[in-house]
Amino acid sequence: MSDFLEQIYTLKKVHKRALAVLIDPDQPANTVLNIVQQCSLNHVDFIFVGGSLVTAGVLSETLKIVKDNFNNPVYIFPGNEFMIDDLADGILFLSLISGRNPEYLIGKQIVAAPMLAQSNLDVVPTAYILIDGGKETSVSYISNTKPIPSDKSDIAIATALAGKLMGMKCIYMDAGSGALKHISPKMINAVKKSVDLPLVIGGGIRNAETATQVYKAGADIIVIGNGAEADHSIIEEIAIVRTNMTAILEA
Repeated sequence: MSDFLEQIYTLKKVHKRALAVLIDPDQPANTVLNIVQQCSLNHVDFIFVGGSLVTAGVLSETLKIVKDNFNNPVYIFPGNEFMIDDLADGILFLSLISGRNPEYLIGKQIVAAPMLAQSNLDVVPTAYILIDGGKETSVSYISNTKPIPSDKSDIAIATALAGKLMGMKCIYMDAGSGALKHISPKMINAVKKSVDLPLVIGGGIRNAETATQVYKAGADIIVIGNGAEADHSIIEEIAIVRTNMTAILEA
């Protein structure tokens, strides 16, 4: 089993949840360092590094900063097929199964596969599902795909089930960078009840109240990105919710 998945299942057994912070490499090094230091101080479980637009060369530079200042696992969140670097601990091998663009379903994965096979990365087969967050996001624009409407839980369930039956080991539902609204607890809960795979939720999670709702609905991992870049205190705020979630889930 993937190291990433093993850690998530171990946490689930004791009613714990995880927190990941997504860092865009296309930021100044001092900004990256500040975010990473906050992640370390607040015992964030994972750092994801990546984005839809990544300038050549900055991935390795960013990974070095992260690895030098963060002791927990670091995974690549790839925006293209060339975002592969053994400085990371692993990579979320994403297939954008909510879209109908074959390049992001399988095309780019074919290009990346030989490089990944030669790497030492922990590769996590991940069903990536975009949910409408109230605005067009970078990933929907670049991938030329439409997100699932925010009120269509049945489509989200069917899509997640398809991912599981195709052999994916993790479900990542994302409202996207800068989303105006987070994925609804109703949809999260519906998918969680229907698909027994680790569930990662990202997009639009900017405060403790929202994080609590998302965790209680069934998220195994919450991912925060843009909000953490703008206000580092969000990392501490949501980390506290993550830590306190054990008591809430056991109640």
